[in-house]
Amino acid sequence: MASRPRPRPAHTQGTTRCAYTTDGSRLVTVGSNNTIRLYKTGSDGEPTNIDDCQEQNVAIAAGNESFVVGSEDGTVSLYGIETANFERFLLRTTLPIRDVALTRDSQWCAVASDELSVKLVNTKDITQVKHLRDHSKPARHVSLDQHGSLAALSCTDGIIYVYSLTAEEPELIRTVDGIIGAVDSEMEVSTRVVWHPDGRAFAVPTPTKEIQVISKNDWEKQRCFANGHLSDITAVAWSPNGALLASASKDGKVLVWETKTQSVIQRYDYSNVIDLAWHPSKNILSFTTTDGEVYIYTDFLPDQFTPLLKLSPQPAPFIHDPLSDISGNRQLPPLNGHKGQSIPSRPRRESLGSIDSFLAEGDEDEDDWVVNDDNAGYVVDKGSKRGRDPHDIFGDPASKRMHLMQPQHHESFQPGSTPWRGNRKYLCLNLIGFVWTVDQDSHYTVTVEFYDHEFQRDFHFTDTFLYDKACLNEKGTLFSSPPKDDAPAYIFYRPHESWTQRSDWRTQLPKGEAVAAMSLSESFVTVTTSANYVRVFTLCGMPYRVYRPKSSPMVTCASWRDYVLTIGNGPVGSDGKTRLLYTIENIKCDEICQNEDTVALPEGVTLKSVFFSDNGDPCIYDSTGTLLTLLHWRQPSRGCWVPLLDTKLSSRLASGKKHETYFPIAVADNKFHCIILKGGDQYPYFPRPLLSEFDFSIPLSSPPEMREKQKKAGTGSQNGEDEVMEDKEEDNEDEEYENTESRKLEQQFMLKSVQSAQQRDLVESTSGNHAQRVLLSSLELEIDKTLLQLLAVECRQGEDRGMRALEMVELMRDRTGRMMEAAGKIAERYGRNVLGEKIREIGEKRVSGLDDDDI
Repeated sequence: MASRPRPRPAHTQGTTRCAYTTDGSRLVTVGSNNTIRLYKTGSDGEPTNIDDCQEQNVAIAAGNESFVVGSEDGTVSLYGIETANFERFLLRTTLPIRDVALTRDSQWCAVASDELSVKLVNTKDITQVKHLRDHSKPARHVSLDQHGSLAALSCTDGIIYVYSLTAEEPELIRTVDGIIGAVDSEMEVSTRVVWHPDGRAFAVPTPTKEIQVISKNDWEKQRCFANGHLSDITAVAWSPNGALLASASKDGKVLVWETKTQSVIQRYDYSNVIDLAWHPSKNILSFTTTDGEVYIYTDFLPDQFTPLLKLSPQPAPFIHDPLSDISGNRQLPPLNGHKGQSIPSRPRRESLGSIDSFLAEGDEDEDDWVVNDDNAGYVVDKGSKRGRDPHDIFGDPASKRMHLMQPQHHESFQPGSTPWRGNRKYLCLNLIGFVWTVDQDSHYTVTVEFYDHEFQRDFHFTDTFLYDKACLNEKGTLFSSPPKDDAPAYIFYRPHESWTQRSDWRTQLPKGEAVAAMSLSESFVTVTTSANYVRVFTLCGMPYRVYRPKSSPMVTCASWRDYVLTIGNGPVGSDGKTRLLYTIENIKCDEICQNEDTVALPEGVTLKSVFFSDNGDPCIYDSTGTLLTLLHWRQPSRGCWVPLLDTKLSSRLASGKKHETYFPIAVADNKFHCIILKGGDQYPYFPRPLLSEFDFSIPLSSPPEMREKQKKAGTGSQNGEDEVMEDKEEDNEDEEYENTESRKLEQQFMLKSVQSAQQRDLVESTSGNHAQRVLLSSLELEIDKTLLQLLAVECRQGEDRGMRALEMVELMRDRTGRMMEAAGKIAERYGRNVLGEKIREIGEKRVSGLDDDDI
């Protein structure tokens, strides 16, 4: 380790800040006196001084060619780095400046002051100013993420406000409460949000002397850096690659944490440290104190830890990292096929004349390695012709070109489950109940709750197998755990009732084989695996069938009684993405109903859930918010996906004022059961939200609210036309009423026809019992009654609608003649004599059997 650095008296006593330029060539410091100092990296000489500046400078942000300084007199100044001169004022406020931040391209500067609003000013054109004003208290700190798309404000009320900067006007998208404390602007305690270099999370000091990581995806707590400091934290900084975290505290300690383990690997004794800055590429940490001193600590980390700085960009410390905990337990492939980079051990000094020493000839000084942390283009990865997109630092190529040899597979998923959010996760959500788990680090705690407590009692247990998937029905609960290290994946079934002492069972999969998805029916347990097997067990754990489907990799599965529906990836489409294929099989009878048929998804649309309705009909829900059911699925090659509901066309969203999505739960009682998600959420979270239900509505036309909006947008009236418009409006009201009634009846006709087709398939394929046949007759009767109501609407609208009215009579399914007689009476009531004659002719043909058309 290098010797302890000497303090450099740079400023007078008071708040002192420092920041490295983007290329790391200089360290810029500001303080209470009217001097700005620029220290050249690698030089022990005197710094370059800028005396033409304000006094009481309290904030600094540096770019590649310029840097910005904020002072307590309310001015924000821009200085050139090469010229070391004042260039211009960016902004003036009436109250003291507290913090400034620059975007990566230095085009925009965010300014936090004791004023209520935070301003975002263009450094090239200071007339362009945006305002962030949806918070209720002044901001102490402002932090911009790596892409300049999000701004996080740490306000004096103890709340973090997150704004989106992608739109023309900044928009408040989230408030994070309960993390930071309510601190006055002038206090030395830090509540600054520090974004991790991968952009997926940020760290922030807490009042409990810990550093909490918050994920950007769901704004939930992740890992925590704890048990390090004994007093309030004053500064926090990530290393350029995110592998380390440095922190300073009032306890006189500067700590270095390893991100992966959240453990302290190095301690230093320095008092009154108020700001920290890592060098972008070298093993240097600089920090400033309230005494006005600057420390530039070269060779800051000892040899045993310097390899951590040389690692490629490391991920933020999640409890369950979305990059590695993808549904189906499939990890993303490493970049360019290389193995994941492990933390190297302490390097061994080369011996004289070794092979490595000869191979290293001509290499530059190893201390001059550069981490491409800002993607400025001055470093190109080895073996590649150009740098990577900063959005894709974990393996996705920056190029958007389609790789024909690498098709994009649909990810596997477990229906009714959610991804990890913090340390909690729903394993199963359905109409029976719900299963959720909590990660307790050493084990999980699993809870199973039921809606009907008279039917079953809730239970919970300590889970040492770390189950990550579950299924729940009226007979039992099914769990599965992923393989880990040398431990195989396990499947565990627990029945709700049993007449024997030992009722549950557990079995393991072959080593390395993980569960992609599973389902539970009244007869079988079905498991699809990462080895592209479908494994079927009885409810008592007896292996019943193992086979490999043609479509792979497997995506998901669902089951109902003896039927199993499996979905896998099929052929590649024109967009480079695979098409999904489904198979429906009767396991007990060994009959295939549908064999490798295509799931009806438009291009670019993904599958969100698959399940059987309470009547046993397959249903899917896709990413467009459309619910579809499968008709004629018991007849080979006749399956047809029919939409039952398009949530985008629902009356709730027709006004355009509401923005919500829906998490599918089930189809039961001819209704769609779901959980309403607001605020941009994609999955439900705790506390458990209530279930909602929607009536089916086949997408036939735009909802009335949307049509009314379009009509208003396309019409306008002059003063002289008011009377004419009033007369037209009166005429249109009656017509609109008739049209609305007609649309409702058409919707009812379509839904009843779908239900009738499903019931007819059931009766014909299973030789249905008396109750099923009665239900089919009732549905066909409802269809005819709906057609009679439509006939009455057409008759009211005039003689010119006779052709359409007659067509409705021909659609009737009654063969006894009673419905024809009723239709004739309706025509006579409205004086449609010609129509009545034609109806009687059709009725006579149908009763006599001359009409052989299938109705």
